[in-house]
Amino acid sequence: MSQDDTLQALVRRDMPRLTPDMPIRRAVAILLEQRSAAAPVVDDSGALRGILSQKDCFRPSLNASYYQEWKGTVADFMSADVATLPASLDVIAAAEAFLSQPYRSFPVLDGEQLIGMVRRSDVLKRLVELG
Repeated sequence: MSQDDTLQALVRRDMPRLTPDMPIRRAVAILLEQRSAAAPVVDDSGALRGILSQKDCFRPSLNASYYQEWKGTVADFMSADVATLPASLDVIAAAEAFLSQPYRSFPVLDGEQLIGMVRRSDVLKRLVELG
């Protein structure tokens, strides 16, 4: 299997990284500015602690629209149980993961280290190129 057949070639390393103690209003702004469907949440050591998706941001955004006040941190709204993919995974297996899960993106790990995110659209594009 060549490097191009694994997720290594598709991983986006320039994605926003959020922290658990970041105010949720700031995290929402970052997701929107970066046009990211989701972003990994990492601690001070860079370890993955969760993921915050645009969908997770609806509740605090609705509350802010009702009460004209943003409350909470990323940790209050993120998903802590994160499905990840290993960087060594081949593109076909990654496509199967997207087929079986509702996610638009997955954090990609090299061992325990977060290296970036892979988007569903990038895997689909690579499948088309292979076909």
